[in-house]
Amino acid sequence: MSFSHNLVSRSLFPLRLLIFLVFLIIYGKSQKESLQVKVGVVLNTNVTLVDLSLRAINMSLSEFYKTNKDFKTRIVLHIRDSKQTVVGAAASALYLIKKKEVVAILGPGNSMQAPFIINLGNQSQVPIISFSATSPILDSLRSPYFIRAAHDDSAQVQSISAILKSFRWREAVPIYVDNEFGEGILPYLVDAFQENNVRIKYRCAISLHSSNDQIENELLKLMTMPTRVFIVHMLPDLGSRLFAIAKKIGMMEKGYVWIVTNGIADLMSLMGESTVEAMQGVLGVKTYFSRSKELAYLQYRWGKRSGGEELNHFGCWAYDAATALAMSVEKISDVNMSFNKTKKTMSRDDNETDLDDLATSLSGPKLLKALSTVSFKGVSGRFQLKQGKLEATTFEIINIEESGERTVGFWKSDGGLVKRLNASQSSSGLRPIIWPGDTIVVPKGWDHPISPKKLRIAVPKKDGFNQFVKVTKDANTNVPATSGFCTEVFDTVINQMPYHVPFDYVPFETSDGKSDGNYDEMVYRVFLGEYDGAVGDITILANRSAYVDFALPYSESGIVFVVPVKDEREKGEWVFLKPLTKELWLLTAFSFVYIGMMVWVFEYHADEDFKTHKMSDKISNVFYFSFSTLFFAHRKPSESFFTRALVVVWCFVLLILTQSYTATLTSMLTVQELRPTVRHMDDLKKSGVNVGYQSGSFTFERLKLMGYEESRLKAYDSPQEMRELFLNKSSDGGIDAAFDEVPYVKLFMAKYCSEYSIIEPTFKADGFGFAFPLGSPLVPDISRRILNITEGETMKLMENKWFYGERHCLDSTTTDTPIQLDHHSFRALFMMVFVVSVILLFLMWGSKRYKERRVEEIELVAQDEVNEEGNVVDGDEADDNDHHVVDVDTALLRRKKLTSTSIPTRRATPLLRLKSA
Repeated sequence: MSFSHNLVSRSLFPLRLLIFLVFLIIYGKSQKESLQVKVGVVLNTNVTLVDLSLRAINMSLSEFYKTNKDFKTRIVLHIRDSKQTVVGAAASALYLIKKKEVVAILGPGNSMQAPFIINLGNQSQVPIISFSATSPILDSLRSPYFIRAAHDDSAQVQSISAILKSFRWREAVPIYVDNEFGEGILPYLVDAFQENNVRIKYRCAISLHSSNDQIENELLKLMTMPTRVFIVHMLPDLGSRLFAIAKKIGMMEKGYVWIVTNGIADLMSLMGESTVEAMQGVLGVKTYFSRSKELAYLQYRWGKRSGGEELNHFGCWAYDAATALAMSVEKISDVNMSFNKTKKTMSRDDNETDLDDLATSLSGPKLLKALSTVSFKGVSGRFQLKQGKLEATTFEIINIEESGERTVGFWKSDGGLVKRLNASQSSSGLRPIIWPGDTIVVPKGWDHPISPKKLRIAVPKKDGFNQFVKVTKDANTNVPATSGFCTEVFDTVINQMPYHVPFDYVPFETSDGKSDGNYDEMVYRVFLGEYDGAVGDITILANRSAYVDFALPYSESGIVFVVPVKDEREKGEWVFLKPLTKELWLLTAFSFVYIGMMVWVFEYHADEDFKTHKMSDKISNVFYFSFSTLFFAHRKPSESFFTRALVVVWCFVLLILTQSYTATLTSMLTVQELRPTVRHMDDLKKSGVNVGYQSGSFTFERLKLMGYEESRLKAYDSPQEMRELFLNKSSDGGIDAAFDEVPYVKLFMAKYCSEYSIIEPTFKADGFGFAFPLGSPLVPDISRRILNITEGETMKLMENKWFYGERHCLDSTTTDTPIQLDHHSFRALFMMVFVVSVILLFLMWGSKRYKERRVEEIELVAQDEVNEEGNVVDGDEADDNDHHVVDVDTALLRRKKLTSTSIPTRRATPLLRLKSA
């Protein structure tokens, strides 16, 4: 068996060899027939990061063509080293286009080298595909032949802004590398911050070639500023130096906030251990790739080939870019991939350059279209270009700790900050963060500089109304001292701040001790930076808020007119008629007449004597009875039950009416009634009187806008001057009204409340507020302390201290019209009298009808009995007749009793005649 088996094997060997040779020939032929497509690569070949990307490109093409053996095209890479310079990159790209006639270029390695290469690609119609030039400033070139197979740096600014918003930080300082990569993100960062009211007051640009001393000086400059939130946008080589120096000078301690962009966060693996240690507490925005099987499989293969080296996001983008390019080249395999040469190099003259005879790629437009439409699931996610670049929808937020980086949340374009992906809205925000200084307490985002100088707080110099602000100087030291309600409120607020705020009051005055301008000018000086704030009776106005930020108001708001009042107590011989209105007098008189008429009706049917009186006596008695009820002097009791019931109700009404009349008349004769000499602002305009305003106040401009002539406006500096102008009146150069804010008016009224009054309308104003430069971090904290003071008893105590007597004046009010009793107040009482009288009238009528029917029934019974017994005349029947006569008499007597009170007795006559017969 062994011999025969060996014999067969030897006989089949030539056959196997023949088959293998045929396979090699066929495979070689297929390889020879594949279209070789030249693609250029411009990278810094001696840089670790770029070397990683280059290996990812080769791996991508190798695996792509291994999977797609039947493809007609094969990409052949032509690699050129850019020498880490812009000129080197430009020369390499020009060489590849002119000499090698590549159909596309992968690169360059950074944003600084990209502009010139992009222009070359646009001119020669050669697509430039970059996976590492992320600066958004490249979009300004508007080249359709620039493909960014990566995320734009501007995509992450919204996530950074969301972090600042979540912690309520209002200021931040960007620290960036001074080149195209660093500067490109700034416009987008500013726009995103403005949406959340975050200001950038300073920008710190650090050159890539700066020495450590220069970097330290820049950081020391930042330490002298109040902002403690820093946004770092640079690459790891410069970032590692920056954080090492920040750690050295104490800027990685408690109170500081550091946020790095993906320029550093994505490349933390390139940071040394010492740098990671210095970065503890830093937040980072990192590019996020979804966990897919494609990515996991690539990382596994990469780890096996590179000995465990980590594949970063640039490597993933390079891998997908090479795949997309290979797919696009295959789509245009039937397109002519040569160049259209319009000029010959040998024939150019001395005035021409290498760019003048640059040929154009015939396949460029087709390849660009294929790249724009290619779509596949890559290792970095869905590869699909939108406006020539990949779109980012999610970023990972990391926190640098001693053990390395830790994920504290994510930012999603459609959901904002979340603790974890694919979670409900309840997981919004970030997980607990360890901040610099190894603390979990969220920094407030600002602090006083390390070498602080006291804040210079301007206070107005006033000649009057010193209860609000008063500036005095020590006679010996000439040191200014301030007092008043406004400064005491500010001192109380500062004392309640959670941190120390050193400051000095600086009078807003000239060298000779006079005011240096009005309040608008003082506020503008704060805007110019001459003062760090302004405290005083400064009204919050729209035009002022354009230059400064105001804290919440701490005083009452409103602007009012003040006019003199006059005593208009009711006097004269007809004053007794004033308590009731004309309508009520007429209604009362009509009621007396009505009651008299009702009494007439009731008494006429109840009193027989009343019927025998003369008509004049009847009228006089009835109306005397009616009017005597006013004084409860009616003497003779009425005969009718219905009259007595009506009089009880009427007396109740009269009791209420007379008591109200007496009280009102007493008030008119004894209580002082102060009424304004002018009832409304429109009356002031019509009368043309002079109107006063406080010197330096905005009310002057407000009066002119309302149509008052400037010649009619008089200024005053104090309540005393205001009083003197009122006493002189307009005829003697004084005023008949003053236009001022409510706090000043209340102070004036505290002394003269019995002589002046406030008239309508009240104009809107926002009250007094403390002014600070725009974006000052003091404003939110001071506003919170003002709320605490105004909601408690502290503010009331300060108001009572400086404005004593104000409460008394609030009780002294004026009325525009005298108080009178009108018919509306007694409508229900009069209606009650009317209803009761009508009910009694119906009851009387019903009672009368009932009695009449009863009498008629008795008469009929008596008539029948008489008729039956009238014909009996014998003796025996005579006795019976006497018995019947007695019954008739009994019936007549009953009838008489029934009819004696209501009906005449004329019907009894026939019965009497019958009895006598």
